[in-house]
Amino acid sequence: MNVQEVAAQYGEYLIEKRRYFHQHPEVSTKEYHTSKAIKEALDEIGVSWRPCGLETGVLVTIQGAKPGKTILLRGDMDALTVQETTGAPYASTNEGIMHACGHDCHIAMLLTATRILHDMKEELCGTVKLAFQPAEEVALGAKSMVEQGALDGVDACFAIHVWTDVKSGMVSLEAGPRMASADEFHITVKGKGCHGAQPERGVDAAVVTAAIINNLQSVVSREISPMDPAVVTVGTIQAGTRWNVVAENSYMTGTTRCFSNEVWETFEERMERVIKGTAEAYRAEAELEYLRIVPPTVNDEAVVSIAQKSAVAVLGENCLASNPATTGGEDFSYFMQRVPGAIALLGTGNEACGAVWPNHSGNFCVDEAQLLKGAMLYAQVAMDFNAQ
Repeated sequence: MNVQEVAAQYGEYLIEKRRYFHQHPEVSTKEYHTSKAIKEALDEIGVSWRPCGLETGVLVTIQGAKPGKTILLRGDMDALTVQETTGAPYASTNEGIMHACGHDCHIAMLLTATRILHDMKEELCGTVKLAFQPAEEVALGAKSMVEQGALDGVDACFAIHVWTDVKSGMVSLEAGPRMASADEFHITVKGKGCHGAQPERGVDAAVVTAAIINNLQSVVSREISPMDPAVVTVGTIQAGTRWNVVAENSYMTGTTRCFSNEVWETFEERMERVIKGTAEAYRAEAELEYLRIVPPTVNDEAVVSIAQKSAVAVLGENCLASNPATTGGEDFSYFMQRVPGAIALLGTGNEACGAVWPNHSGNFCVDEAQLLKGAMLYAQVAMDFNAQ
């Protein structure tokens, strides 16, 4: 009995679950109905689970009959505040909330993988933990699951994300940086207001703000190697109160992105030095609040090597695709900071069924015919890694 043979009986089950979760999306940290439905499905399978991760996360444990390693498989389950415009018969019934990033697919694939692994536990080596993770979109769920012991005794981790930029039936599984860090910053500038006709009597926070924005770009262009892509973006600016008054204060918000853990660790210090130094040069004061949201997602070479062989075993010889890294963030990186791991991008892009829209679009949809391949990949990676 192999993974494909066992999985063949669960195709309809997977689609039914995916469409159910798609119809009933819930936002980050509020996945109460979703969590309840997952627990009921797990009880039907007959596997052991416990709450893990904020108030809604669920951690399953399947013990194989043979000795071996332990791997954690992750599927996230939160939706987005996006109005669905697909017109699908199973479209969201919750106004203004949609599974526009494919997490409904991830839940269904992981539930199906749970069934496969449960059926094959006599052939399974070691232990498989399956993490139904909340709050990925706000980067709180993975950290909470780690804090609540999800990685205790775990040797490696693996996740799958559906991806319409990858052709249906293929999978992108490559070592090295795959997704960027995603941090948020807030900058407050304190100057001295005065009449706009007498600027020499004040300290213009608007001028200081402009200088800070320009100087921050030198962090990327002159302090970070051009071989390490990085971004500093100021997204909002608020300064001044009226047209003929020199601005006394200003406030900026923005984001940083990078693919290197070394760069990620030093971004805050570099920015603070430039911000404070620039403000001082203009006789102003400035403060930086830097919020670390997610680190870079970097695939481990050894785990990728195993997962690639697993993909070929269940998806076929020509299933591996090459896809560039993305500057989007993924909180699965918090698992990968603790144990080696990999995230795969499962190809679900197909013009024939309209699966051409990017993640987070109100028109986002997937080629459902490929989702069983994701469930098989989850299961095969677990079987292969644990037997090493």
